[in-house]
Amino acid sequence: MAASDRTGEDWNEQEIDLIVADYFDMRDKELRGEPYVKAQRNAELQKLTGRSKGSIEFKHQNISAVLMTLGEPWIAGYKPAMNFQKALIGGVERFLDRRGEIALPLPAKEMVLAEQGALFIGEAPQKIERPEDSNPALARLVRKFDPAARDERNRALGRLGEERVLKSEQARLRGEGRDDLARKVRWVAQEEGDGAGYDILSFTARGEERFLEVKTTAGHMQTPFFISRNEKAFAEERPDGFRIFRLYDFAKDAKAFKIAPPLESQLILDAANYRASFR
Repeated sequence: MAASDRTGEDWNEQEIDLIVADYFDMRDKELRGEPYVKAQRNAELQKLTGRSKGSIEFKHQNISAVLMTLGEPWIAGYKPAMNFQKALIGGVERFLDRRGEIALPLPAKEMVLAEQGALFIGEAPQKIERPEDSNPALARLVRKFDPAARDERNRALGRLGEERVLKSEQARLRGEGRDDLARKVRWVAQEEGDGAGYDILSFTARGEERFLEVKTTAGHMQTPFFISRNEKAFAEERPDGFRIFRLYDFAKDAKAFKIAPPLESQLILDAANYRASFR
């Protein structure tokens, strides 16, 4: 079928399933550093669907927008475009249901630890875009595949992030001429477990203690995350020293920002669950 014959028609379920599966395959190859040629993949989809090159590229941008909302990395070059048909949400949901919760491809531990330098610390996002607030179908998809819960369950991701921050803090202090303090930086969560209310004990160049709670995601900087009751209590107890150290884009090129108490000044803290006991 000629591509021009499909202009103006909504994509049907079969076509959506084809392009969503193809998109995820390309995305995962990109995260693993495996080569692929976008033009070849596009040409194959043109043959299968009768859609034009431009229509396929725009649908790729639509899929990027859904993944952005789900806190997942998207393909470089396919900038998220939000004005997509509702049926696309169903296509992404079907794919994720079939795939199950498979951890995103992450850098090998050796690669993470080879980057011994201090991380660049940028600014926290000032304005959070939440497209799901005006799209009930998208909101339901986010509830079903909660990115904060996904990252919380991924213990390998969490450990890699904590270790990368440990190395970063040691490198920063050495760069500031404080080798003595660099040697005192501790991975508290690894040594003592998760009950301390923070993961890394570090220091400023003046020797002031910094209690870093590391939150890591392979998603973008606006991806939500969980804060435990214990972490929130510790932040209120030690606002001078507590910092959330947010690592994002971890599957590609890790970036970071910090959040200082009061946490409510930068974060919306929603109660995620309830502790139930018997009457």
